[in-house]
Amino acid sequence: MSRHIRAFVGVVAALLLAGCTAFAPNGTPTTGATSGIVPGAPTTAAAGGAAPTTGAPAGAESFYGQKLGWRDCGAGFVCATASAPLDWSTPADGKTITLSLIKQPAKGTKLGTLFVNPGGPGGSAVDFVRSSIGGADQTLQDHFDIVGFDPRGVGSSSAVKCLSDRQMDHYLYDPTPGVRGSAAWIAAQEAATKSLGQACLARTGALLGHVDTGSTVSDLDMLRSVVGDTRLSYLGYSYGTLIGSLYADRFPGNVGRMVLDGVIDPASTGDELTVQQTAGFESNLNAYLHWCFTRDSKCPFTGTVADADKKIAQTLADADVRPITNSDGRILTANTLLTAIILPLYDSGSWQYLDYLFEDVWSGSARIAFEFADQYNNRNTDGTYSSNEMIAFIAINCLDYPQNPDVAAMRAQAKKLAKIAPVMGPYFSYGDIGCVGWPFPAVRTPAPVKAAGSAPILVLGTTGDPATPYANAQHVAQELENGHLVTWHGNGHTAYGRSNSCVTDAVDHYLVDGTVPKNDPEC
Repeated sequence: MSRHIRAFVGVVAALLLAGCTAFAPNGTPTTGATSGIVPGAPTTAAAGGAAPTTGAPAGAESFYGQKLGWRDCGAGFVCATASAPLDWSTPADGKTITLSLIKQPAKGTKLGTLFVNPGGPGGSAVDFVRSSIGGADQTLQDHFDIVGFDPRGVGSSSAVKCLSDRQMDHYLYDPTPGVRGSAAWIAAQEAATKSLGQACLARTGALLGHVDTGSTVSDLDMLRSVVGDTRLSYLGYSYGTLIGSLYADRFPGNVGRMVLDGVIDPASTGDELTVQQTAGFESNLNAYLHWCFTRDSKCPFTGTVADADKKIAQTLADADVRPITNSDGRILTANTLLTAIILPLYDSGSWQYLDYLFEDVWSGSARIAFEFADQYNNRNTDGTYSSNEMIAFIAINCLDYPQNPDVAAMRAQAKKLAKIAPVMGPYFSYGDIGCVGWPFPAVRTPAPVKAAGSAPILVLGTTGDPATPYANAQHVAQELENGHLVTWHGNGHTAYGRSNSCVTDAVDHYLVDGTVPKNDPEC
C-alpha cells in the first residue's frame, strides 16, 4: 500500500499519501464490546439510513448498465476494464476514459463487493489488491469480492503522463537555484511548475482537467452499480478516506458499510493540511528520538532529545550547503534527505532504519538516503519509475485544493511552520508554488461532510498518526451525521491491518455483521 509524502518541485507539499504497510529497506511491504446491528447484507437488503439512489444520472445510463468482461489475470485474481465519461457533467458527449479493475472473488459465503483504496492521491488500488489483497484479512476475504480500481489519472486506468524518467529525476532530485524562500528560488520553482503543467497537458490532454476526486466519486458509484451492488461497501485508507467521505456526502443512501482509516478532513484547506502534517511528522520524529534514547540497543544520538533535534536540523541545513554526491552522480540535498527521513516515520516498526540513515549520512555517504527516497518516489534501481503516482498526486491535488500563490502569504506560513516544527517545518513550506500556472484551476472547495441519512460509517484514527493526525478522525466522525470513531492508541499511519485485534475485530464485525461499536473501543 502507498504511504508517501509528496514534493512540489523540491518543496514538501501539503497533502500526504497514505497507507498501512510497514516500511522495509529493500522496498518490500510487510504487513471491545459492541452493540447496534445494521440489519441486512450490504448488497441488497436494507443497511440502515436513507433509501438508495440506484438510478444513473441522465445521459449515463449506458455506463451504469455496462457488463464487465472479467478475465483471469493470475494468482486467483480476475481483471476487467470499465468505461466512464471523461466529464461527468456531460456524460453523453461521447468522450470516455477507461478504468482498470482487479478482483479476488469471495472465498466463502459472499455478502457483496468490498471496494478498497490505498491512498495517494495517485496510489494504485490494482497493485495494492494484487500485492496485499487490499489490507483485508481472511474474514473479509471469505465474505467479500475484494475489488480495487485505479482512479482516473492513475496507474493502469486512463493515466496522467508528463515526463520521461530522466526528466522526473531532474524534477525530483536536482537542486533548485537560490536560497530557500528567496526571490530567485521562488522564481525557479514557479518556472519548473509551469513547465511541468505544460508537459502534462501536452501528453495527457483533456483528461488532465478531469482527475479531481469528485469525478472519481462519480466513477465509484457507477462501478458499484456495474458490479451489481445496491449499496457500497468500502475500505479507504488516507486519501482513500477523502474519496469515501465525499461519496457518502453525495450518495448517502448508497452507503452500505464504509470504513475510513487514516482520515483526511474534507473541510481542511491545503494550508491547514500542511500545518497538521508538519506538526504530525515533527511529533513522530521526536517519538522516535525518545524511543531511541530509552531502548536497549545503541542509539546513534547522544545527549537529550533537544540535542538530537538540533543535530538533525543541522544535518538538513548542511545538505543544502554541502550536499553529498551519490555514486550515481545525484546530489543529496535537504529536500531529498527529508524524504528519506519521513519514509520510516510512517510505521513505528520501521524507526530503527533511521539509525542507519543518520549514521550513513554522517559518514559522508548518500547511499541509504537515496535508497529510502527512491523507495518513496517509486524509483527503480535502474532509474525507471514503477508508477505515475508522483505525477498523479500533483495533478489531482491541483484540482482538489485551491492554492494561494501570494509570496507574502507563503513566507508568513513558512515562519509559522518553522515555529511549530523547528526541524522539519522549514521544508514543508511554499507548497502552494506546486500549482502555480497549472493548466486547470481547482474545482473543489474544502467543506465539511455530513452524509445526511447515511448508514453508520466507521472512522478509524491513530493517536500518533503523522500523515493524517488523529484530530482529523475526531472531526470527521463528528461532522458525519452517522459517524462512529474507533481510536487506536499507537504510532504510525492508519490502523487496520497494523495495530491490534481490537481494531481488527471492530472493522471485521462491522463489515461482515453490521455491528457498530456502541462507544469508541479505545483500542
